[in-house]
Amino acid sequence: MRQDEETRSLVNKAPRDPDAARPSFLVTVVSGADRGMVFELDGGQASRALVGGSPACTVRLTDPLVSRRHAALEVELDGLRVQDLGSKNGTVVNGLRVADALLAGGEVVRVGSTMLRVERLAKVTSTKATSAMAFGRVVGASLEMRRLYPLCQELARSDVPVLIEGETGTGKELLAESLHEKGPRAAGPFVVFDCASVSGSAALASLFGVDGGAPGAFEQARGGTILLDEVAELDAEAQAGLLDALGQRRVLREGASAWTPIDVRILVASRRDLDAEVQAGRFREDVLRCLAESARIELPPLRRRQGDVGLLARHFWRVIGGGDNLPADFSARLETYVWPGNVRELANVVARRFASGDDGALASPKAELSDPSLHAALETILESDMPFSRARAAALAEFERRYVARVLARHGGHVGRAAAASGIARRYFQMLRGRSSR
Repeated sequence: MRQDEETRSLVNKAPRDPDAARPSFLVTVVSGADRGMVFELDGGQASRALVGGSPACTVRLTDPLVSRRHAALEVELDGLRVQDLGSKNGTVVNGLRVADALLAGGEVVRVGSTMLRVERLAKVTSTKATSAMAFGRVVGASLEMRRLYPLCQELARSDVPVLIEGETGTGKELLAESLHEKGPRAAGPFVVFDCASVSGSAALASLFGVDGGAPGAFEQARGGTILLDEVAELDAEAQAGLLDALGQRRVLREGASAWTPIDVRILVASRRDLDAEVQAGRFREDVLRCLAESARIELPPLRRRQGDVGLLARHFWRVIGGGDNLPADFSARLETYVWPGNVRELANVVARRFASGDDGALASPKAELSDPSLHAALETILESDMPFSRARAAALAEFERRYVARVLARHGGHVGRAAAASGIARRYFQMLRGRSSR
C-alpha cells in the first residue's frame, strides 16, 4: 500500500471518541549531527512536542540549519500531526515541503539538514487521565485542557519555576494563580508583576527593591509566589537580576552590596515566542534555558479547545448572575466565532451581552474605539513627543483606567464578578484597579 493510501486509511478508520486511546510514535534521527537520537511520543503527553535547537524543545537538535523552534509534533487520534513553526528552512515530509501534515508512520521528515524517521508503535495510550472540568480557576473540559491538568497538579505541589506560554487571553494569569492556590505556598502572598509596566532602572528597583527603601516585588512575595507577566518585556539589566534569582535563589537589591536570600516561588508568563526574542537579541538565552529546563506549560488557544466555548460561556454567564439559562441564539452564535482574543475575549463578550442584551456583542467592541474622549486622550499622548516606552505606558494606563471603570460599573462595583467577567485573576484585577485610581 502506498504511503498516501496508508494515511487516508488511518484517517478513515480513526475512532471519533475524543477520549479514545491514542497511538504512540517513535521519532529517530537517521541522519545529521544528532544521528542515533530517539524520542518517543504518545497520546498521554500534556502538550505538543517542539522540534528545534532551543532548550524549550523536546526534540532538541544541534543542526545549525534547524530553527530554534522549527516544528511541533502532536499525537492525535488520527496520527501524528507535524506543523512548521515558521522555520527559516522549512519542514519537508517525504520530499514535499509542508506547513501542516498528518503522519501515519513510516514517513521521513527533514528539518534543516537533519532527517527524522517517524514510526508508529504498537502500544496505545489512554487519554482518560482525568475527568476534571477545571483546575482551580482554569475552566475547560476539552481534551486539550484535561491532558494538561495532571501536569498542573504535579507542578502545583512542587516549588520549581514554571514557564507558562500561550496567546493573549488564554488564561496564563489564572493558571499561575491556580498553581499558587493549590500548592504549599497558598497561605502566602501571590504577587503579579507586569513586566511591561516599567523599564530601565525602575524595573530593577520595582522587582528587587532599593537598599534602604521600599521593598520590591520579590520581597512582597516572600513566602508565596511571584508571577512575572510578559517576561519578554524586561530589559537586559532586569533579566540579569532574574537569572540570579532563578539560579541562586537570591537577589541583589539596587544599591546594595550584599545578596538577600529569597523564599519565593517564581512563575513566568509570556505571550511571545521567547526563542524568537532570543534570536532577535532581546532576551537572554541563559534565562530561557533556566526556565525551560525547569517546567513549561503551553496553554492552547480557544479555537483548538473543542467544546470549551459553550462550557466557558455558561460558566461566565452564571458567575455574573445570569443563572443557568444562556440564551440559545447567543450560544449558537458564539460557536461560529474564531476568538482571536481567546478566553478573555469570550468573557468580555458574555459580560457585554448580559449587560446590554445586544445580539451584536461580538462586533460591538469595535464601537468603543469611536469614543471621542478616547481618541482625544490618545492624541494628547501622541502629541507629547514622549519616548516610545513612556508613551506606550501612558496609553496602557489610559486603557486600564477606562476598562476597569466600565467593567466595575457593569457589575455594580463587585470586584469578584468584574474580575471573572474580564477573564483575569482577581488579585490582578485589584492591582489594575489600584493602579488606575492613582
